[in-house]
Amino acid sequence: MPSHILTIFTFSENVMAQQIHIVEDDVAFVKMLTSFLERKGFNVTVSLSGEKARKTISESNFDLLITDLKLPDDSGLDLLEFSQKASPNTKVILMTGYAEVDTAVKAIKKGALDYISKPFRPEELLMIIEADSQNTDSSEEHISETVEPKKPALQSTSEKPKFVIGISEASKKFNEYLKLVGPTDMCVLIQGESGTGKEVAAKAIHNYSSRKDKNFVAVDCGAIPKEIAASEFFGHVKGSFTGAVNDKRGHFEAADGGTLFLDEVGNLSYENQIQLLRALQERRIKPVGSNTEIEVDVRILSATNEDLLKAVSEGKFREDLYHRLNEFSIHIPSLHERKEDLFLFIEYFLNEANKSLGKEVIGLSKEVEEAFKNYAWPGNLRELKNVIKRSVLLTNSQLIPLEVIPREVLFAEKTKKETVDFSKESNEKQLILNALKEADFNKTKAAKLLNITRKTLYNKLEHYQIDL
Repeated sequence: MPSHILTIFTFSENVMAQQIHIVEDDVAFVKMLTSFLERKGFNVTVSLSGEKARKTISESNFDLLITDLKLPDDSGLDLLEFSQKASPNTKVILMTGYAEVDTAVKAIKKGALDYISKPFRPEELLMIIEADSQNTDSSEEHISETVEPKKPALQSTSEKPKFVIGISEASKKFNEYLKLVGPTDMCVLIQGESGTGKEVAAKAIHNYSSRKDKNFVAVDCGAIPKEIAASEFFGHVKGSFTGAVNDKRGHFEAADGGTLFLDEVGNLSYENQIQLLRALQERRIKPVGSNTEIEVDVRILSATNEDLLKAVSEGKFREDLYHRLNEFSIHIPSLHERKEDLFLFIEYFLNEANKSLGKEVIGLSKEVEEAFKNYAWPGNLRELKNVIKRSVLLTNSQLIPLEVIPREVLFAEKTKKETVDFSKESNEKQLILNALKEADFNKTKAAKLLNITRKTLYNKLEHYQIDL
């Protein structure tokens, strides 16, 4: 098998691929892939060279094209362009065996939809094809998890999330878990840093389940005062308390038959935790002021960026509720943990910002690319999305220039070499002082510049006896 592999998948707009054309000179690999795909009901045609592939593409229509990047007589990128001319409405997914992001991004810019890294299990390929069949509304939805604006306390929707698979190992494992647990009815606890896209992950789980045609109700537990939480979750009847001028359905009733997503579940008061646990155990709720119980069929997904186990040990979160919510746990990797996906996210958010703002910015300058690569992105996808949108708004050229990039991103780039030795005390104190000065002595901003938490910064200020 060639050492450098890139696979491109091209398939029709509205249905899962049925006719597949494999272009590959590795006979053993072709046999394995052909056997698997045929067992799944696909019709497979094989070409062992670029010349044969071009002839076959010209003579027949295929839903899916799979091609090696480096063929004995051709290039996968050139075949991609050739296929697009022969079938302009096709979609494109690519797979690389050497995880070369630049090449993959280049292919995406040429029209490829997605890619996956070799070696891979055939099931992973099937996951990509199935995921695309669920997201046919927009090809731009196949970049990665996306971050949505801060939501109100309640959102009810059945629309599909903007979701695809990245190329990093962390992203692939994360997506495998989503696909695995989605069809079950297990309660899932989604954990990850702020801004990683926990609600998008929850929507993906919902859409992988048999409940996908029912409501997906998202609740921001941090936005609900504890005094009215019972009413919000279980509803109330008219006259049950001052201000209850009408009957009201709660979140559980709204999500009946579907999925209830509890974001920042760790923010619930202890009393509210008891009420929630009872509802989960009994699968029955009682609206405030009512004597009648209502049966509900709801799948619970929850999310937190806090350490719930620590909260349990401190007596702040009920252990029985924790285990009830945590039948299966998923960790969303931070942007720092999946650096290989960075420019895919950038490409997606750039397209999104252009649409929103009516701009035509096509990319980043080399200086900005370098700054973005060196920045840790503590705010994850939400921060990246905001930086891209702000930069597009301020850009009057085809490429985003350095001068429109926020100071914290540039500062991190300037001090990259210094921060490598951050753990050394001889450098650490000076770095802290530099960050404080750069942030105009705003401790929150300084902590962000140093890529540490505010609590850690305060501890270090005390350690070095820095008095502000």
